[in-house]
Amino acid sequence: MRSRFSAFAVGDREYLLATWHRRTRPGDLELDDEIDWYRLDVTETSGGGLFDDAGEVAFVAHHRTDGVRRTMSEHSRFVREDGRWFYLDALGVR
Repeated sequence: MRSRFSAFAVGDREYLLATWHRRTRPGDLELDDEIDWYRLDVTETSGGGLFDDAGEVAFVAHHRTDGVRRTMSEHSRFVREDGRWFYLDALGVR
């Protein structure tokens, strides 16, 4: 989760697509260069441990757009395949 947030912060589309599960991965990803992502607060986790194949993360991502501070909250699902974690989807976004 944190590595994906960092990829959003630096605009690394390739990493984001590579860590997105093949079932839900978009064909292309456009990022808004006007958004300055600067902080991630993980508020809840479930699963995702050493012996798990799935996990969930609730978080609040802080960003600035046109100098105005804003937040985006999401509850995300991840799955592990062949030892690698992939973003599956969002259960909820606010």
